[in-house]
Amino acid sequence: MRSISSRGRTSHTPHRRTAAVALAGVAALIAAAVQSGAASAAPANPQAGKVIPAHAAVKLSPSQRAELMRDADAAKADTARSIGLGGKEKLVVRDVVKDADGTLHTRYERTYAGLPVLGGDLVVESRSGKTMDVVRATGATLEVASLTPAASKAAAEKLAVQRARALGGTRPAADSVRKVIWAATGKPVLAYETVVGGLQDDGTPNQLHVVTDAATGKKLYEYQGIRNGIGNTQYSGQVTLTTTQSGSNYTLTDGARGGHKTYNLNHGSSGTGTLFSQTNDTWGNGTNSNAATAGADAHYGAAVTWDFYKNTFGRSGIKNNGVGAYSRVHYGNSYVNAFWDDGCFCMTYGDGSGNAKPLTAIDVAGHEMSHGVTSNTAGLNYSGESGGLNEATSDIFGTGVEFYANNTSDVGDYLIGEKIDINGNGSPLRYMDKPSKDGASKDSWYSGIGGVDVHYSSGPANHFFYLLSEGSGTKVINGVTYNSPTADGLPVTGIGRDKALQIWYRALTTKWTSTTNYAGARTGTLAAAGELYGTTSAEYKAVQDAWAGVAVGARSGGGGGGTSYESTTPVSIPDHGAAVTSNISVTGRTGNAPSNLQVAVDITHTWRGDLVIDLVGPSGTAYRLKNFSSSDSADNVNETYTVNASAEPSNGTWQLKVQDQATYDTGNINGWKLTFP
Repeated sequence: MRSISSRGRTSHTPHRRTAAVALAGVAALIAAAVQSGAASAAPANPQAGKVIPAHAAVKLSPSQRAELMRDADAAKADTARSIGLGGKEKLVVRDVVKDADGTLHTRYERTYAGLPVLGGDLVVESRSGKTMDVVRATGATLEVASLTPAASKAAAEKLAVQRARALGGTRPAADSVRKVIWAATGKPVLAYETVVGGLQDDGTPNQLHVVTDAATGKKLYEYQGIRNGIGNTQYSGQVTLTTTQSGSNYTLTDGARGGHKTYNLNHGSSGTGTLFSQTNDTWGNGTNSNAATAGADAHYGAAVTWDFYKNTFGRSGIKNNGVGAYSRVHYGNSYVNAFWDDGCFCMTYGDGSGNAKPLTAIDVAGHEMSHGVTSNTAGLNYSGESGGLNEATSDIFGTGVEFYANNTSDVGDYLIGEKIDINGNGSPLRYMDKPSKDGASKDSWYSGIGGVDVHYSSGPANHFFYLLSEGSGTKVINGVTYNSPTADGLPVTGIGRDKALQIWYRALTTKWTSTTNYAGARTGTLAAAGELYGTTSAEYKAVQDAWAGVAVGARSGGGGGGTSYESTTPVSIPDHGAAVTSNISVTGRTGNAPSNLQVAVDITHTWRGDLVIDLVGPSGTAYRLKNFSSSDSADNVNETYTVNASAEPSNGTWQLKVQDQATYDTGNINGWKLTFP
């Protein structure tokens, strides 16, 4: 369940691509773009600014999607062999996306010796029965020495219950404990996954997942499975609702949208409550004095969200199978939250402080339902960087829903939860143009962002989406004034919200996996933009520039302007050895270095969390770019850092200093660049 409101760091294994057939075109170009940050040479899009029809996903009916999934299931053994899986590994089909040119993007989970593999998900891209590309949540070889645990199941349960209690839970025992293979971080190991239910300290249902090493009994990972996040409505004015008449009664049942139902919990905290039902078809009175008002808001928000996904992306419901979820309103007493729960496949809304402001605004409904979409596509882990991307995805699509609704009482904006007054002072919950305005969210990526609460680590992705949609600088949209800065101080030109949404959705549904981090999100959105608009398009370059604007990767011109100094001499990084350096000599400049010196780093490494990276100025002062992180299992470092080097003379020898502080993994400094804007 994901929560809309603010309340460990997961490591990430990036997309290690394998292919049975050599890649050509976009996929090959993306790899070059990630390394250099520059737009790759490729045939120009014949209709610049428009989606390339062959690469657009086709709209599948539920029956067509089901047929493709049956076909994939029938061929899964052959697919497993073709992509090099071991004899103990099997594939489980989760989803299929089909492009107009016949390319299939089939998403799988994996099992090993019959055990679920957490972090083993992958996407196979194929055409005419031939595998073209594989995007994996982990590149590690799936092999476990023993399937007999040394630590007991009871010990794993005890640890999980203790963790739940530390977070406010009250359950004395776990709901379930199962053996799994943990592959999301590092070397795959036999583990226990324990789920503890009950309630959290603020009344939100608890669904804490704790993964423990079955050999040592130590915790490997944890995440919260609950995602917080004619009707006379409180927020959207008078709207049309699709209801169902049965005899003399009407119910809030939407037969046009998969049978979506809206229930009244009447301040309870379990079950479905009572389906809204009455003898007339006018619901609520626009205030919280009438229980049906919140029901009307929730029912309307669910309908608009369904229509947004259907008409924007061709998606038929959260699972893309034509089946509706359901909504529950009036949860708890003065509960200041809303959440999505995969277990019940439902959205739940509290009534806010003093039961006066139900959290049933349009963007909140879109946010919560979008958690369900994420769960049924990339399945982004709800912790660390992938958790921030998960939250941002709900904010992004929630914003898309609000603009799509075109409701005069709740106009589209880049503010999250501006109607529900969750802060009690009329301010929004989050700001997409400058996330830090909420006092906690981060505007840009930095090496420690995975340790930030997911509602705040979502900031860079929200900021990226705003920059990609609208661009940087001051502007007024629907009466709201925005002023979006960039991490490198350079401008970004937006491509429009509609295109930005298409790029994000395609990356979510065909490029990302459960462990995608910010670097992987950049890779995936570039791949999506390249397929949709061409790799020499303005849209592709804007994706590069918008990510650079939040300190993820380089600009489309390789740095965004200014004067650059570069070293391309490879330097080996010894495993768990002494620090190594690469030098750049800067001459011919006057005065000190700028406060926004850009340091673009290109390092190949099989476990980047082992690395500590510093920029050393001519004076000998070291500026930390990246800290050691035992849980960051992603490959490579392809990042552009912004350094306040104004105390350093511009001229002299600058060094990139890199040290591997743990064993088993090796790499190289491929090159690095200093840019003086």
